[in-house]
Amino acid sequence: MYQILKKSPRTHKEAEGMKQTEVVFTESMNLYDEPFTTSDVIAEYANVNRHTIQQLVKTHKHRLEKFGVIAFEMRKPPKNSKGGRPKKVYLFNEEQATLLITFLDNTETVADFKVELVRQFYAMKTELLQRQLIRTSGKVGRREMTDAIKESSVIGGEWYVYSNFTKLLYKTALGFDVSKLRQARGVDKKATPLDFLNEKELSALNKRQNQLTTLIDLGMTYQEIKEVLNNKGVIYQTTLTIPEKVGKA
Repeated sequence: MYQILKKSPRTHKEAEGMKQTEVVFTESMNLYDEPFTTSDVIAEYANVNRHTIQQLVKTHKHRLEKFGVIAFEMRKPPKNSKGGRPKKVYLFNEEQATLLITFLDNTETVADFKVELVRQFYAMKTELLQRQLIRTSGKVGRREMTDAIKESSVIGGEWYVYSNFTKLLYKTALGFDVSKLRQARGVDKKATPLDFLNEKELSALNKRQNQLTTLIDLGMTYQEIKEVLNNKGVIYQTTLTIPEKVGKA
């Protein structure tokens, strides 16, 4: 359900190995998602029982809810396990998580976990903010590609022209078309894929869009622009993992 923005080994060593483990997540690659951690993560890395965390949530529910609704999800037992009932896993935002761990005994393990939790929340928020700034900078002080197409005396204004240029933009900037990006990042058809790009991808897209707009303003046709950009090569070849389609038995 959730996604780690920066991948790292999923191993844990006490104290000194803590930084190798991700303990803060986002729901998806969307740059407007709110970072969170889970009750399972807190239990594991603070070295306390899951039941203890559940009880703390019940005891301090009214305090935790001052920082938002306490979200949770029901998780089924892992495959190849002995089964059992789905378990409730709480999802805490930064304020809720910070408050909750103050109710734990301040052991050395808990203290180390507190430090790492604060560090990762800060790092995640900083990364999301940087992506938002790059996303915004692509809009401010720049002539829109769509405006250039609309005002061009060479390029028609039919809907498929905008679609063709958008495909060319993504393909030559990132190496993938929009449909592949949506599929890999789980982007809804109503959402803009721009909100699901990382910093390097956004920068590459902004750079290529500026080039495209300039070429359109110079009076070049779609085919001429396509040839020029294909010769330039992809600005930033991103990597995507396309989910496999599950066939019917």
